[in-house]
Amino acid sequence: MPVLVRRRAPGCDPLSARSVASMGRAMLADLGLERAELSVLLTSDDGMRRLNREHRHKDRPTDVLSFPQCEFRRPMVPRRGHSLAILGDVIVSVDTAARQAAARRRPLLEEVRFLLAHGLLHLLGYDHATPQEKKVMTARTQKLVRASRLPSSSRTASEISS
Repeated sequence: MPVLVRRRAPGCDPLSARSVASMGRAMLADLGLERAELSVLLTSDDGMRRLNREHRHKDRPTDVLSFPQCEFRRPMVPRRGHSLAILGDVIVSVDTAARQAAARRRPLLEEVRFLLAHGLLHLLGYDHATPQEKKVMTARTQKLVRASRLPSSSRTASEISS
């Protein structure tokens, strides 16, 4: 299950692409999508603002954007003729994630873990437009966050320092 992580976030807080890829693989495994491909871009607020303006017509950065490869009738049910081989792209603003992490008094990597889980669920057709959808998505996000936590003994120095 390839999880491709690119970092285009000059001047942003350091964040291990290896750690993010590992979290993505754990989340895909928890979803039973071990053979799926996920692309993750770690960007700056400037990069996120450009994407948000271009694709959502909102001229401001946001924390996470998702660009699914498939369209869904309901969560995790692809339309006829599509497969889940390539899920799509999750883009995370490291700048916004760092501010949110500081406000929540948690490490940057934990904030990115949450944003990655949230973005991945959007790729699979989950949304939070209604109270019921929000309840389901929140529960699924929390489950993916728990599933992607590495035991302390297996973390590398670069994962801990990020």
